[in-house]
Amino acid sequence: MISKKILWVAGLASMIAGATAAQAANPAAGKEKSKSCAACHGPDGNSTAPDFPRLAGQHYDYLVKALSEYKSGERKNAIMAPLAAALSKRDIEDLAAFYSRQQGLTTKY
Repeated sequence: MISKKILWVAGLASMIAGATAAQAANPAAGKEKSKSCAACHGPDGNSTAPDFPRLAGQHYDYLVKALSEYKSGERKNAIMAPLAAALSKRDIEDLAAFYSRQQGLTTKY
């Protein structure tokens, strides 16, 4: 049986690795790369349309995972698939860094 201490250390190492990746990404570059995303998600990631999710304030790791899954085809969406296919790993990291630092709106559509 795995001890709680080992699980705690593994969890801490995972959080540190995620934080390091987020720090290496460039939110300024992500802002520039996000211009094509603005039509659906808004210029700061706060979409005003219920059909398009709000990206602002989402966790960095979640955004990286979602975009990576659209890119690989694991996550299906006819609009996002071709857009994500053109993104490099660095593009995805930069976009996630930008959107995760934006203030998300708390109001409903």
